[in-house]
Amino acid sequence: MIDLHCHSTLSDGSLGVEEIVRQAARVGVDTLCLTDHDTLSGYSRAKFLGERYGVKIIQGVEMSAWDKERQSKVHMLCYVPRNPDRLEMLCLKSREIRKEVSKEMIEKVMAQYPITPDSVLRHCKGAESIFKVHIMRALIDYGYALEFYGDLDSKLFHPQTGSCIVNREYPDIHHVINLIHGAHGVAVMAHPMLYDNYALAEQLAAEGKIDGIEVDHYSADPQAREKLRALAKRYDLIITGGSDFHGLYNQKPAPLGSESTAPEQFQKLLDRAAHL
Repeated sequence: MIDLHCHSTLSDGSLGVEEIVRQAARVGVDTLCLTDHDTLSGYSRAKFLGERYGVKIIQGVEMSAWDKERQSKVHMLCYVPRNPDRLEMLCLKSREIRKEVSKEMIEKVMAQYPITPDSVLRHCKGAESIFKVHIMRALIDYGYALEFYGDLDSKLFHPQTGSCIVNREYPDIHHVINLIHGAHGVAVMAHPMLYDNYALAEQLAAEGKIDGIEVDHYSADPQAREKLRALAKRYDLIITGGSDFHGLYNQKPAPLGSESTAPEQFQKLLDRAAHL
């Protein structure tokens, strides 16, 4: 089984790298990609642990980007970059943007609820950024909510109406894709239905900018997956799938291996990488 999308405590997952690799082995995931947000720092440890537990680890990262034409965020998955160092400055820039966003969101939340910055920070030790789920966990600790994605989350962090939501433009999508290819990595659009990125996916596919699209993801219902597969077929895109595992912070039940990539599509990804 091939799971090409998961997150550890280095970004917004609740489990460390070792526990993720061990769990992958337990559930029969023999090929795994750690795709933490805007950081590649977990790869070396994951690869080492993968050798120990019999799981093949491939290098990847989920990169934050911005669609200026539609004024919306978009995530790109970069796989097997031959020159990953070329992505470091872009990842650092996105982490700095997220740090500013998180600081403002924490201040907005503190104006409504008597929590402290430390109550948030204790839940993201080892992480390279602070995420909304870390703020929600602090609120849960103090009894203001019982779940991460319930009424309070909607009140505070709904993308359009949340009282504490803070938006910033991340690096332009075209710039991000160019840098992925400059690092000799494979550029796959992550979960296009999650952020309503289908029109952008179609545009980028028609322009020959992206190599693949993540079809098998919990955010896409059967009808959406059929639509995405048709798009992939039309433009000869690689079709990937992954659990988008976050552990405790999952938006929906999504254990490792709950979504996967077909072996022939994974081989297509590796073949594409070899020619970049």
